[in-house]
Amino acid sequence: MRLSRFFCGGVVVGMLAAGMSAFGQASVAITEPDAPLLPASFGAWKTAAGPGAVPDFSLANANKAALTECSPQRSAVADYESGGRKIHVEAIQFGDRTGAYSAFTVLAKPGMKPGKDLGSQDAVGDGVVLFIEGTTLVLVNGTTDTASLKPLAAGLPKAIGTKGMAALLPTLVPEKGLVAGSLRYALGASSYAAEGGVLPAQQLGWEKSAEAVTAQYDDKRGKETLTILLYPTPTIAGSYAKAVKEMSAGKEGKVRREGELVLLAEGTFSADEAQRMIENIHLKQMLSFDKDMPPVFQVEVKKTYSLLTNILVFTGVMGLAAVLLGLFLGGGRALIRVMRGKDAATEAEFLSLHLDPQNAAPRFRADGSIEGS
Repeated sequence: MRLSRFFCGGVVVGMLAAGMSAFGQASVAITEPDAPLLPASFGAWKTAAGPGAVPDFSLANANKAALTECSPQRSAVADYESGGRKIHVEAIQFGDRTGAYSAFTVLAKPGMKPGKDLGSQDAVGDGVVLFIEGTTLVLVNGTTDTASLKPLAAGLPKAIGTKGMAALLPTLVPEKGLVAGSLRYALGASSYAAEGGVLPAQQLGWEKSAEAVTAQYDDKRGKETLTILLYPTPTIAGSYAKAVKEMSAGKEGKVRREGELVLLAEGTFSADEAQRMIENIHLKQMLSFDKDMPPVFQVEVKKTYSLLTNILVFTGVMGLAAVLLGLFLGGGRALIRVMRGKDAATEAEFLSLHLDPQNAAPRFRADGSIEGS
């Protein structure tokens, strides 16, 4: 999928350039050439005077079809020497970090010790160092000293943006009982078959951008092979889950589907242990925090305190605004009266409500009549 998009993009650019040329429009394309994949020297290692022999463990002897599925972009080979010692270095740069990791799991041999001392992932053993830096896979024959190779890793191209994103699927593999170095990540039928997958490689829907992880387990529960398949949508995963059940029929394997995942556990684990293993694998990951999350009641108390604080602040601001407005209007009015020669605080014609009696109180005679009537 990624490789097809790359070639499609190249075709589109080529068509645009051809069209512009056809219309007689002059254009100049300025491109900066890529820096050499391998340096002339690094650390204490300098380029050797002459090329050395190609070792048995070489990228040249790797499964070509499997590496092609990982979208290789360019490669380089160089020999270095330091203090009478020689090393043979081979490197392949891939389209993204997932392709480099898949190629890493294709090439890593059983017995090599996995680690993260060099680059994002490394495997060391039998005079060989295999590691990933960015989107580049490097194989070094002739030393197992990872410290001396760190300057080499530091000088390799860095992965930028989405190309540097690590594959999600390998992070879902349980750690309990996992055989060191047994995890394999495949992007196609050839890499899946080369990595010892237990299912028919051609029937897993690679044309639909499937991904697969295979891992071996060996502990007191027994020996088990875990296969995790990831598809773009739950609908596609559902159709292949049925196919996986049919493929594993008679092997007493446990199959489960969750969303875009299809999981299979086969081996000597008990049925309950195998089921428990695949039941505890979930695609949706929980966020992790450096600090413990506070209890729910503390969160609610903080929310209430914040609300009351905001109410008090708002009330205080509005009260202060009312006082200032009153002082401005009242003081302004008093100032105007003083400037007009009047008393600042007294204005009878304005303050009076005219509640005094308007007529004299009536007087009554002895006979009860009103005087003046």
